[in-house]
Amino acid sequence: MRLIDTHLHLVDRRRLAYPWLASTPALDRDYAYATYAAEALAGGITDALHMEVDVAPEDMERETAVVAEIAERPGNLVRGAIAACRPEDPGFPAYLERQRVQPLVKGFRRVLHVVPDDVSEGALFRENIARLSGTGYNFDICVDARQIPKAIALVDSAPGDIPFVLDHCGVPAVKDRAEHPWAARMSEMAKRPNVAVKISGVVAYAGSDWTVEDLRPFVEHAIEAFGWDRVVWGSDWPVCTLTADLTRWIEATMALTAGCSEEQRAALFHLNAERIYRVA
Repeated sequence: MRLIDTHLHLVDRRRLAYPWLASTPALDRDYAYATYAAEALAGGITDALHMEVDVAPEDMERETAVVAEIAERPGNLVRGAIAACRPEDPGFPAYLERQRVQPLVKGFRRVLHVVPDDVSEGALFRENIARLSGTGYNFDICVDARQIPKAIALVDSAPGDIPFVLDHCGVPAVKDRAEHPWAARMSEMAKRPNVAVKISGVVAYAGSDWTVEDLRPFVEHAIEAFGWDRVVWGSDWPVCTLTADLTRWIEATMALTAGCSEEQRAALFHLNAERIYRVA
């Protein structure tokens, strides 16, 4: 079965600046495509979308260009990119127009858990998100569980034809088994039909000794809330390596979905990603 990884990060510090890495020493090194591809292919991943890595603002377009170079290599897995953006910036409209000539770009993301809560509430931010209406681009929402109500407000402020994807199951505190109020907030978010959820990232919040059963209530609630037609899968490599390698996360995903139908697994593993991210 086709397995699309909708959340691959690559890090090349020789060509791009990543200010946040200095405060995250466990990840402060290069993560090359070749390293990822060797394990991804062995694990059954057939396609990948590169997710922006919160590079310095002046490097946002260069990051997409670097990923495009990889995507042009024969036999590579990269089928698209979710590009960085700054909707709070007056220059966003011009930036958006420049991205529209790059077919590799499938959508955009602004990491919101690293900025003040009110950034996504700004009039300019919301006006610029609304510019995605009619473009076919999605917007990946990256917030922590505390901020899910802020994400709901952002979706409610935007035109209903914009596809949103909530990253990492809404970042639950898996290690603390903090299902509440996360679960209720996820159910509320799921009431918005233009929002999908990404089954990714949970191992990074699970602690080093996690088991599949530790992940199960969070993954299963996310799927139950959103339904099988609004879930996509992602590796969150290399962030997942904080507590597991890519192979272990793939194996955990397969265990979590072992009792599901082939149609359900196909929806999670590739069909929904093909539709939401326009992956051929």
